[in-house]
Amino acid sequence: MRTRQTSRIIPIRAGKRYRKKPAVTPRRQAASLLGKAALLGAVIGTASIVATPERIDMIAEKAKPFAVAAGLMRARAPQEGDYWPGCNAARAAGTAPIYIGEPGYREGMDGDGDGVACEPHY
Repeated sequence: MRTRQTSRIIPIRAGKRYRKKPAVTPRRQAASLLGKAALLGAVIGTASIVATPERIDMIAEKAKPFAVAAGLMRARAPQEGDYWPGCNAARAAGTAPIYIGEPGYREGMDGDGDGVACEPHY
């Protein structure tokens, strides 16, 4: 005679995605808001102390090589009398991109006609 084993019941749990999230209490919301406001105040306060004209110029001078390397800033602004035979020469001089109205801009260097000659390649 065969005896029947009782089957074990294995509970099925909802995955992380479907589990109920704990309710956010008003006290926890207020604490979070106050913490964010304190952090913002600290950042603004520190920036106002550091943001004197002399310091801003010093920071900009030190950040310029990084901005040029990242392609966010030109190494040299276009000057009167500038002329380049092509975009490669303008890029080598550090003046690209050249905007319409600036010295050295020509329609022949602006391939898409949007007013920006020698645009960077991405």
